[in-house]
Amino acid sequence: MSSGLMNLLRACFQPRADGHVHTGSDAGGRQDGLLWYKDIGQHFNGEFSMAVVQANNLLEDQSQLESGCLSLNDSGPYGTFVGVYDGHGGPETSRFINNHLFQHLKRFSSEQQSMSVDVIRKAFQATEEGFLSVVSRQWPMKPQIAAVGSCCLVGVICNGTLYIANLGDSRAVLGRFVKATGEVLAVQLSAEHNASIESVRQELQSWHPDDPQIVVLKHNVWRVKGLIQISRSIGDVYLKKAEFNREPLYAKFRLREPFSRPILSADPEISVHHLQSQDLFVIFASDGLWEHLSNQEAVDIVQNHPRNGIAKRLVKAALQEAAKKREMRYSDLKKIDRGVRRHFHDDITVVVVFLDSNVVSRASSVKSPNVSVKGGGITLPPNTLAPCTTPT
Repeated sequence: MSSGLMNLLRACFQPRADGHVHTGSDAGGRQDGLLWYKDIGQHFNGEFSMAVVQANNLLEDQSQLESGCLSLNDSGPYGTFVGVYDGHGGPETSRFINNHLFQHLKRFSSEQQSMSVDVIRKAFQATEEGFLSVVSRQWPMKPQIAAVGSCCLVGVICNGTLYIANLGDSRAVLGRFVKATGEVLAVQLSAEHNASIESVRQELQSWHPDDPQIVVLKHNVWRVKGLIQISRSIGDVYLKKAEFNREPLYAKFRLREPFSRPILSADPEISVHHLQSQDLFVIFASDGLWEHLSNQEAVDIVQNHPRNGIAKRLVKAALQEAAKKREMRYSDLKKIDRGVRRHFHDDITVVVVFLDSNVVSRASSVKSPNVSVKGGGITLPPNTLAPCTTPT
């Protein structure tokens, strides 16, 4: 890779973290080829580590950690927000979520003066409506934006409670200490919405009882309407509103028969967990990680290694597995450039949040400095649409 391209990538990957307090020398994160990472940082409830590796020509994964005040005024509540947004068809939706979801959450939190399931659900709904407005405005010039969407995994830690909200197939996994055996077990906290899961196919069939083709086995992969694997998302407007499922949208995205109600849902599945002292850490990651590591394998890696650089270690473990599956060396995989790299693995985002019991339970009214870190990404010029690919 030329030094000029490396410098360009390095500049493009720099996360936006202006005007916020950071700890450590890698305050804004560091770059190693297509890998961006922040080895260690401090959040309201403990420490965290982040890493992103790019496979697509344009990074479709976006991510953020926001800690401190979770509302628009200083009265709080205070806590930590984590978001992992795995885009498909392009980066527009995941970037939109990265710029708007947390702001909506702060607005609704201010109105209710607390954190709740309702606040989180309203923030998701406002983000979906906001992206629909973008599609409506851009449709005449860039109709393919109707086929761009994103999974959306969010964790909020506030007042000793962990809220997990999810659309799509990213995953949150808790590492929990079991006193009787001394083991740290993996506990999956998020429900996934992928048509490969039988219960998801049954859910789709119950939503659309009059459509025998709602899920189709295509090239040995279950897909909603033969097009997309996930059943819930932000965006993917072409499968939610019939007026965007017509020419000039590419023919491969257009359905033969009209539909009167949304095929995909933007309603997140939300769970609430009251944190205990044996809850040690949570791994938030896009499905690029879970394609190569089991829940327990990931938890074992975190438990058995130093915190510093642990997200990067998880990403590298997944890349080593991806290389092994293709019977190649990890060192050779690292030489493959973005775009071509997608044939070997997906974009991978990992955020590990440690739950330090002495601060997890502290009151949400306790003030702390704001910390804001966003995972790396290549910046498109304004009004530029990414090359349209078939969604997954």
